[in-house]
Amino acid sequence: MVMTLVEVMTAYPIYSIIVVSIIVTFISTLAHKWLTNQEHMQNLKKRQKEIQKELRGCKDPGILQELNAEMLKLTGVMFKSSMRPMFVTIIPFLILFAWLRSIYTPLMGSTWIWYYIGFSVVASIVIRKVMKVA
Repeated sequence: MVMTLVEVMTAYPIYSIIVVSIIVTFISTLAHKWLTNQEHMQNLKKRQKEIQKELRGCKDPGILQELNAEMLKLTGVMFKSSMRPMFVTIIPFLILFAWLRSIYTPLMGSTWIWYYIGFSVVASIVIRKVMKVA
């Protein structure tokens, strides 16, 4: 006898949450990689690290203010760049999470979301490193 997807998910909730979190994180990472300029993002991150080093050794209040202003500007640019992938993925992910909630809440209450978040954070770290996503 073949089990349906929902039957498998309800029979093995923790394992299915792990699989779902990995798949969703992978799709989200792919969208981020394809819809952002990775070279530009890497340059921005590199400059942020340089500014952080300069901030540690700086005593002059004027230079500190300039460096903080530049850091704020870079953060804004990076935030803007990350909005495009979010707009593409938000509606499908909201629908997916509504469906997941209908499956897991009767089984686990609201704790399922914490399992999902934990597994997706770990998956995100690994997937971003492997895919070299900025």
